[in-house]
Amino acid sequence: MAANYDSLNNATRQTSPYGSGDPYYAQSSGYITPHNPPRKRTSNWVKYGIPVAILVIAAAVLGGVLGSRAHKKSVANAASGSAAAASSAVSVKNEIGRFATATDSQYMLPIYPMTTNTAAFTSPTFLSTSNAQLAWPQDPFQPSNPSADQVRSDRPRLIAPSYKWAALPQLIPSDPYLSGWNATIFENATQYFNLPPVVYVMDGGNGILDPAREIKQRVKAFSYCFRMTNDTKWLDRTWSELQNAAGNLTGGWGPANYTKWNPVHFLDTAELTAAYAIAYDWLYDNWSADQKSMIMYTMIEYGLNNGITAYNDANDPLYFGWWRNNTEGNWNCVCNNGLTMGALAILGDDTTGIAQQLLAMTVPNAQENCALAVSSDGTWAETANYWYFGTTGHAEMSASLQSATGSSYDLLTINPNFYLTGLYHMYVTGPGSLFNYGDCGPNKYSTTANSIMYYGQQYNQPQYQLFQRDQADSADPWNMFWYNPAVTGAFWDGLALDHSFDNSTDQWASMRSSWTDENALYVAMKAGTLQNHQTHNDLDCGDFVVDALGVRWFGELGSGDYLSEGYFSNDSQDSQRWLYYRKMTEGQNTILVGQANQNVLAAPTVQFDSSATVQGSSTVMDVPSDSTAYFIANLASAYFNVTSFSRGVHLINGRKQVLIQDEITASASVMWRAHTNATVSISSDGLTATLTIGSQTVQVQLLNPPSGAQFTTMEPVRFPTDPPTPAGWADQPNPGVTVLTISLPAGTYTLEVLINPQWPGSTSSSFATPSSVPLSGWSLTSHP
Repeated sequence: MAANYDSLNNATRQTSPYGSGDPYYAQSSGYITPHNPPRKRTSNWVKYGIPVAILVIAAAVLGGVLGSRAHKKSVANAASGSAAAASSAVSVKNEIGRFATATDSQYMLPIYPMTTNTAAFTSPTFLSTSNAQLAWPQDPFQPSNPSADQVRSDRPRLIAPSYKWAALPQLIPSDPYLSGWNATIFENATQYFNLPPVVYVMDGGNGILDPAREIKQRVKAFSYCFRMTNDTKWLDRTWSELQNAAGNLTGGWGPANYTKWNPVHFLDTAELTAAYAIAYDWLYDNWSADQKSMIMYTMIEYGLNNGITAYNDANDPLYFGWWRNNTEGNWNCVCNNGLTMGALAILGDDTTGIAQQLLAMTVPNAQENCALAVSSDGTWAETANYWYFGTTGHAEMSASLQSATGSSYDLLTINPNFYLTGLYHMYVTGPGSLFNYGDCGPNKYSTTANSIMYYGQQYNQPQYQLFQRDQADSADPWNMFWYNPAVTGAFWDGLALDHSFDNSTDQWASMRSSWTDENALYVAMKAGTLQNHQTHNDLDCGDFVVDALGVRWFGELGSGDYLSEGYFSNDSQDSQRWLYYRKMTEGQNTILVGQANQNVLAAPTVQFDSSATVQGSSTVMDVPSDSTAYFIANLASAYFNVTSFSRGVHLINGRKQVLIQDEITASASVMWRAHTNATVSISSDGLTATLTIGSQTVQVQLLNPPSGAQFTTMEPVRFPTDPPTPAGWADQPNPGVTVLTISLPAGTYTLEVLINPQWPGSTSSSFATPSSVPLSGWSLTSHP
């Protein structure tokens, strides 16, 4: 594949949840791929989660809607629950191994075999069985009246209680996923072991988040390996990492005071606190009394004390706790989680009372903020990429409270639609890359999509676990305990190809031709409001992406420089954020009117319909000729010089082609814009643009063109007449990117743009030329 929009890359490098090659705020690179990338290749199963300098993993994941058998909150078990069924499932698992046969070399997404084993590719199910090869034992700790300040007596108490550790040696050889992840975790830990302790690097105003998350990742791996082997080298290596972050090794680590963990950027403090909590709890019985005292002191001094300040002292000049007030997003989840894990880890040993104080604060605050970051349809209210950070914090906090005290304290239920966020995750990525609207976020390191492994079990959604277990970030210690070995089937069996997410804040749709073909057609388009996204969104109503033939043809530019002047100032109309190319309307794949930004008070309305095509058990999707879907957004409210404007996207011709249609009346100039990595060649009449990436080609046709309309190209840079960036701060360059445009004066127009991927074996007769139908007349049968 060619277009990695969800890792911060340029022609020579990539970054990922586990990569540190690029600055996390992407100073010089966008989401567009190299101009002429190498021909797509596949790799054998890679070692997932390999350390920072060794392998970079694509940052995005998918979001989705379930088909007729799997869209309800409670999924009925399709299995009989008999011992025979369990034995059969074990046999099939071990015979097949992992479903995916390889991973794409650029996107790191699974490639599924184009054959079907009917014994395995079946409805998603958790087998109901007592078969020891499949099931976790019953947790003996089940308090009738759980309390956040009353924890289990045995260790560990966070995420993975002792009964789960005791079961792992039997479960691992019985399940190819657990077996593979276990091996990879050890390989990763070995590579971390041979690296020096994480270096303190202050990343401008954004703190030490990368080092903090890298330390957390290492501590998880080292602690896991020690508990599985009792080899003291892992205990010693964990200790040296903790000593380093405490500033006790030669050269120190950060300031020699209470700000060592950078509480002004409280994410850093929270992630380091979580790392120390894991080490303290998972290795509790093996630390000396002095070591435990030192770990607890460091965690309190640099972490938990600052948590108390964040909650109690709004007059503090640094105001550590801004994230606790009406902040329904990743900051609240991550910060509350770190403090909660730290408090739970030392509860009972702490003589200061700080652990109890914090638990009385973090739990109710997370209920009021973190748990409400998921919209009514499952969409994460910030962006698709910040979903990772928020749900990781939410899942870790919920799971830690659950394992330590016996209750998640409504963090899983207070938002009745939180369970839908796994669908969002599954649908928000195409065959290769995330629908990466808005900011993409920092490097992920220990932040993964494995929250849906936890949600799959908690919400009885086996398709979440089946989807995530084949992903590149699944080899993580959490999954050794969140994965249910009794899960069976294929996530795609019964899964709808299309879904509309229609809450007014987000409003977007996802449409595709297959869940299992890396070359499938994928189109996503968004509308939604332009405020209340934690200042991570763009001015992008009508924005879209298109994947086909293993390539992203139209995509996102991604984050700007997080350190830029005014980048996070606010989301009002005159915000400095909207002065940067990647954030302003002209940097999006939408209509630009009068070369002006969209109206931040936009309130679009949307319409969606689909043939409701679902994929069956086969990995080969035979798309019916009448299978289709469309999404229409009334975007007039998003513009100042517009009388009327609607944009629609329609999959036609059995999902082989895409029609994008705009109907607009504007009193200022109108410009259709779409960003691509492709080499663009325009026909002599200007009505056809041929896009080429590697050996793949897409033709883009302008149908029934208004007078004077034709394709042209532009560089992905601001217009000379645009207001300057704040303080002369530079825009990020977008190398290898071309903007395909259609420019017209003020007036009333219908623009019909037909996108024709040149599928293997296709001829001119393979493509349909649709009738010209106004958006008001669109239906499931209005186009061939």
